[in-house]
Amino acid sequence: MFESKSGVFLIAGLGFFGLAFLANGVVPILMYAHLPEKSVEQMIEDQASRSYNIMTVFKDLSVKYKEPFAKHIGEPTKDNLAATLREGRTTYIAEGCWHCHSQFVRPVSNEETRWGPVSQSWEYQNELQRPVMFGTRRIGPDLTREGGRRSSDWHATHFFKPKWTSPQSVMPEYPWLFDGDPGKPNRRGLAIITYVQWLGSWADTYPYINRAPALGTQGTQP
Repeated sequence: MFESKSGVFLIAGLGFFGLAFLANGVVPILMYAHLPEKSVEQMIEDQASRSYNIMTVFKDLSVKYKEPFAKHIGEPTKDNLAATLREGRTTYIAEGCWHCHSQFVRPVSNEETRWGPVSQSWEYQNELQRPVMFGTRRIGPDLTREGGRRSSDWHATHFFKPKWTSPQSVMPEYPWLFDGDPGKPNRRGLAIITYVQWLGSWADTYPYINRAPALGTQGTQP
């Protein structure tokens, strides 16, 4: 086998595959095996001391959409927030958002300028990141730092009719997430808005809406 080029290439290919598997699969598992996977409740509690966190956003939703929120969720409690985040992720997956949006800022091509700091392994060590939705397509912007960049009513309008907020958008409309208009999100609508506002909320730099202007131009993209 070693006497032919094809044999050498085969062995080399298998060797590089094994090396890549160790570097990208086994090593990260060993590095973070001692860290328990955080529950949604634990992540909410971790943010409790921050002046602006996902609970702040949740309470804001209960004020902005008082009647829909009271009808579909009730009170803005920690238990209801945890349940809403879980449903939001389920809705995000069910509606196929992950087909066009990634959730991983890579250390290449100035992605840090466009989307925010490069993603770190520890950010995915929690219940809402299982399974991870790194994604490869960027028909729409990466969303892993989306939380806090825009108001919840912007997201409501964007889900209801994307072209109202981003004229060049190719994103489909999601009217079934509302009871008539963008001012009346139903339970799934409130859940997916909460989930999107949660993305990146674990970072010290959340919310990004107060950061550099370059990060605020994302709304002009599809």
